[in-house]
Amino acid sequence: MMNVVLVNPEIPQNTGNVARSVLSVFGKLHLVEPLGFSLDDKYLKRAGLDYWHDVDITRWSSIEALFEHIATQNGRIWLYTTRTEKAYDTVEYRSGDWLIFGSESRGLSPELLADYQDENLTIPLPNLAVRSLNLASSVSAILFAAESQIRGRDE
Repeated sequence: MMNVVLVNPEIPQNTGNVARSVLSVFGKLHLVEPLGFSLDDKYLKRAGLDYWHDVDITRWSSIEALFEHIATQNGRIWLYTTRTEKAYDTVEYRSGDWLIFGSESRGLSPELLADYQDENLTIPLPNLAVRSLNLASSVSAILFAAESQIRGRDE
């Protein structure tokens, strides 16, 4: 089971789409407050369609509270950013890992990225005119690549 973390997500449609992707692999979604919308938002529900009530979601009051919890778990953390050269597909994912993504407009804080520099990963973009991908697209690409890796080893 993969843990997908959205830190301060701002766009409800992205979070709804991420929730659907997480549910499709039997993962768990973690949302770190503050959120840029209400979980009752109609756009969030529309993006998650009728699956929303089935998604395993935990809300965290702060990134510190989340990291205190992660310290008690066995999984490793991976932080996704455009501020590194290390590609997301160069690591071996394991069930229980924590895939951590920042907000759509700011990403993860420079301080957090500096604290976990060896765990910073990116999606390489050959076209340098494109600064980044949509959050939901990024999560899906990485989540399904990680799940594919894990399934490949389990077969």
